[in-house]
Amino acid sequence: MTDTPKNYLTPAGHRRLQDELYQLVHKERPEIVQVVNWAAGNGDRSENGDYLYGKRRMREIDRRIRFLTQRLANACVVDPETREATDQVFFAATVTLERGDGSEQVVRIVGEDEIDSAKGKISWKSPLARALIKACDGDIVRLNTPEGTETIEILAVEYTAID
Repeated sequence: MTDTPKNYLTPAGHRRLQDELYQLVHKERPEIVQVVNWAAGNGDRSENGDYLYGKRRMREIDRRIRFLTQRLANACVVDPETREATDQVFFAATVTLERGDGSEQVVRIVGEDEIDSAKGKISWKSPLARALIKACDGDIVRLNTPEGTETIEILAVEYTAID
């Protein structure tokens, strides 16, 4: 029997998954069930667009519900605000770094279900996060990229709430 890997999440990410699951189970799915039942009562189902679309949408919702249920069952919530003070990079850290080209960047190391590159949220499994994890404030890490090796300096490590 294999162990299912933990799904690391910040409190905000966990809340978003719970909210989405609630929305699907208590709002969207019941509405689709109503539409499908109404459409089924209209006769020939093979040419009934409402029925066919409703059944397809219900399968999509059920698939997403199963996925979210599994992700939440394996969730390990890590709150950066309750973490003891450290200058070492771990999950849920907000890291200010200087890239090889001299530009500064702020990244937040989050779970796979929380990735948002526009907000600087990167997966803890991403190559950049893997290079940063366990390094400390002031360390220089190397990131292998398709263009070659990039040198990155860690300027600051913080553990604050991630929205």
